[in-house]
Amino acid sequence: MVARTGMRPEDTLTLDDLARWSEPGTHLAVLGHPVKHSVSPHMHNAALRALSADDARFTSWRYWKFDVPPERLAEALPLFHDRGFVGLNLTVPHKVLALDLIDSIDPAASDIGAVNTLRHTPEGYEGFNTDGYGMAAGIAQELGLPLAGADVILLGAGGAARSAAVECLRQECRSLWIGNRSRSSLDTLLHQIRPLAGSAIIHEFLLETLPPQLPAGALLINSTSCGLRDDEPPPVDLATLPRLAAVFDMIYNPPRTPLLVAADRLGIRNANGLAMLVHQGARALSLWTGALVPDKVMHLAALAALNLHQ
Repeated sequence: MVARTGMRPEDTLTLDDLARWSEPGTHLAVLGHPVKHSVSPHMHNAALRALSADDARFTSWRYWKFDVPPERLAEALPLFHDRGFVGLNLTVPHKVLALDLIDSIDPAASDIGAVNTLRHTPEGYEGFNTDGYGMAAGIAQELGLPLAGADVILLGAGGAARSAAVECLRQECRSLWIGNRSRSSLDTLLHQIRPLAGSAIIHEFLLETLPPQLPAGALLINSTSCGLRDDEPPPVDLATLPRLAAVFDMIYNPPRTPLLVAADRLGIRNANGLAMLVHQGARALSLWTGALVPDKVMHLAALAALNLHQ
């Protein structure tokens, strides 16, 4: 199969394109399956253009997106390394799969059990996870709330929940209440994070039976996929909870999920996950470039890209 010519960073590329890679310059990419609607290239290339205005080193840097099926990730990573890609972002379903494919993993990423950022070394890629940082920074930016000393109600028990839980514990939240529909997934997450609890008190519950002792003034974080479709109900009925300090939904597209609409109706401060996306991306770009990354530029570019996809 012949690779396309005249490739643009907004195009969705494949491993066939990578196999015949001849693009000049320094390259970064996001790998996912699917990855067509990722706004990461818009964010990162906008930031690279801003960086190049002050530092000519970044003039030739480009960020791309590649659709890589999970069964080909083991084949793909050495090929990206061979082609000299300085950094890679990993999204669904590659964050956990990559753990067994790289030799060097940052301790924070090991705690989370997933990597979303790979950085080139002569021997191979080293793995990091910037999701927890992005969430904390997004919550601080949009809601003005620290995780330190907070009571947190976390909905979900998947990979996103684990990164959120680890960050909450790392920043020494006061208590962490984790609710999920499935008991087995909930028990697995609890087993993984309890060694990291420190002085924080961890509670668990099933979403169908909310405990009466949930704390008032808590920060609620939604890490479930409920809300990706407009016809889905919120994961919980906010009206049945003690008064919350704020609601943070990791979903950023659509920008107003049923959970956030319900929070508006009750007069509860709330925010979607776009700031989280921006800050985790900015941290990744800083790891690759060593530069102070213009996250405001990335935020505006992400908003513009999302508007194109609406």
